[in-house]
Amino acid sequence: MFDVWNNVLAELEQKISQENYATFFAQTNTSLISTDDGMIQIGVPNIFMQANIRKKFDQQIRDALISNKISVKNTNYVIVNNATRVKKPREVVLEDLQTRVNTVEKIKIPTNNFNPTLLTGLNNKFTMDNFVVGTNNELAVAVAKNIIENPGDKYNPFFLYGGPGLGKTHLVEAIGNELLKRNPKLKILYTPINHFYSDFITAVRKGDMENFHKKFQKLDVLIIDDFQFIVGKEKSQEEFFNIFNDMHQANKQVIITSDRLPSQIKTVDERLASRLTMTGAFDLQYPTFEDRCAILHAKAEFDGVDVENQAIEYIAKNVETNIRDLQSLYGKIIALSELKGVSPLTIIQDGLASISTGSVRSRNLTPKTIVGKVSDYYNITPDELCGKSRVSNIKTARQVAMFLMSKDLQMSTPKIALEVGVKDHTTVMHGIKKIESDMKLNFSLRDEISEIREQLSE
Repeated sequence: MFDVWNNVLAELEQKISQENYATFFAQTNTSLISTDDGMIQIGVPNIFMQANIRKKFDQQIRDALISNKISVKNTNYVIVNNATRVKKPREVVLEDLQTRVNTVEKIKIPTNNFNPTLLTGLNNKFTMDNFVVGTNNELAVAVAKNIIENPGDKYNPFFLYGGPGLGKTHLVEAIGNELLKRNPKLKILYTPINHFYSDFITAVRKGDMENFHKKFQKLDVLIIDDFQFIVGKEKSQEEFFNIFNDMHQANKQVIITSDRLPSQIKTVDERLASRLTMTGAFDLQYPTFEDRCAILHAKAEFDGVDVENQAIEYIAKNVETNIRDLQSLYGKIIALSELKGVSPLTIIQDGLASISTGSVRSRNLTPKTIVGKVSDYYNITPDELCGKSRVSNIKTARQVAMFLMSKDLQMSTPKIALEVGVKDHTTVMHGIKKIESDMKLNFSLRDEISEIREQLSE
């Protein structure tokens, strides 16, 4: 069973996005329980994973099983509790391999197969010139410019964190590209943490840790992206910790991005968390309306497209989530404008570009549905949520419901006040702003709202 599921995971890693694989498979204990008579049972850790894996990846899992000569009539996703959970096959294999490395003859890699010239992994489209500076990122940009002038000096390591779609990858790759522009001889490597993990496993499997270490010893700058995905990979953490220490002691620049602080990532070693933020942690916040307008104006100028101020303001007003969603709606309007041969503002006024940026806007979604799902999630009743209780968890649930009604149903604050039993609409405004503010640094709250939205979209 382990071998079959291991093969299924390998196929999924190739077919689905890196982010989805890391979230739903690489970081969780999934397993193949049984395949009797084509009735497939797959173990998952919790109800959230059960619903999402079945909804999003059932067909890919079926296809992968069939390609491994497993008959599939039906798939059933079973929650396996901690006491009986089977270890994830990849972790078991890794532990086993680490024992074997010291007891079996290592596979010899011919010297002429090793290429000392390192590929940077950088995307040259990310530059400082096309990174828009605003109130949401000006401190992080100032640090980035200091690193470009003095790599390995004052801000080493540079730990950059913030929510998805705020420009973390753009900024750190821009640093790498600018450093290379100034000194083409620098050896720079940009790599997502999952690639680091995969390379580490491959090196262990082939008994080739020497070349794995050589790759990093030769570097002048190491850029690690999406560090949050290291959760649950203890051996990879140890290896990264050693590499980080060696580079830091040699005054070689290390840059790390994450969607949260190291101390807020489960299972990350305290020593490593402390070292990564020894020069501070710098965040990218959600852009203000003015920032969003500036980003869109810069994008239009870069693309050589004429976009009316009214169109810019419309997009900026209707997308408050992140830069990625902002650019998505902008791109859709520009594409329709070119297709129809009319101005972007005409596309908006004619209602040809509906706002669809990944937030939950199901046709069946109602205020009552939001109240019900939020109440269930926080284990309270709808009456308690819509009552006058000031107990902390009930107050938070009420504010989350207000926030979702505002963002996902575009409801006015007076209407929201009626739905949640609040007399004054200014209380609703305060509640929404409180959630928006807390989400910038409270990553647990951000995860909770994400999970509620997933449930609302089912």
